[in-house]
Amino acid sequence: MDVTGILDEHKNRFKSIQVERLVPVEFDLGLLACFDVNMIDEAQLRASQKARDAYLQELSREGAQLMINELFSLPTTVDEDSVYATLPAIRTVLPREKPAPKEKPMTRWEKFAKIKNIQNKKKSRMVYDEDQGEWRPRFGFKGVNNDDQKPWLIEVPGNADPYDDQYKARREEKKERIDKNKRRAQRNFEENLAVEKGMKPRDMRKRELQSALVLSKGSTASMGKFDDKLAGEPKVKGLKRKFDPLVKNSDKEKSNNMEILNRVSKSEAKATSVVNVRKAQRAINNAKRSKKQE
Repeated sequence: MDVTGILDEHKNRFKSIQVERLVPVEFDLGLLACFDVNMIDEAQLRASQKARDAYLQELSREGAQLMINELFSLPTTVDEDSVYATLPAIRTVLPREKPAPKEKPMTRWEKFAKIKNIQNKKKSRMVYDEDQGEWRPRFGFKGVNNDDQKPWLIEVPGNADPYDDQYKARREEKKERIDKNKRRAQRNFEENLAVEKGMKPRDMRKRELQSALVLSKGSTASMGKFDDKLAGEPKVKGLKRKFDPLVKNSDKEKSNNMEILNRVSKSEAKATSVVNVRKAQRAINNAKRSKKQE
């Protein structure tokens, strides 16, 4: 029995894993990418759609086969589930989608720590609470710093009223610390904003105060004309009313009067030319209705 035809048909069903290229293909396995710079057959691209699709599918298959061959040459690690290949480092530098972030200006504390060479020591997030007998976060939800009833006994200071609530005093002190930190954060934000604009923080605050002062002057009936002047207050530059002289040239006075008369006549003509469309339509409908009734 001759099975040569069957074997050849079975062999043709599977493509060879060996792919030859005139120009070697470059790989960047860190990105799972390959770069094939070989020329494409333009005759195949101009052929019929079926032949063109078959040619492009063959190119894609060969490129994927080259990539798979390179992946199988990498060092592997065997796990209980499967085998994993260790990818090398990325060699191709990709462009950024967005511009690189600007360097964040240092706060006052960071500048002071840099001058004094103070190194920040990283503390652990969890702290063991001996009273509760468990590990708790240092800050945040269920943190050791959020327990207002701790310690359970507070010594009354000598200069304090013995009948004052010391737990309430502790809560108020904590609230003041939080407000103080918020004010410092706002101050650092304003100083960084001034540095980005190329201004000194003091000059920027001075300009903001002057703007607020000018706005407050406009809240009075006299627009701040009769308000008391502050020390060092800048003079507000505004528009001044201009009055025509009592005695002036007759030709100029005549032209001004004619201009006023023309404006009045134009407004009257415009007012008389306006037609109330709704009222006219209603009158027409009423006239048609009355004719039908007759």
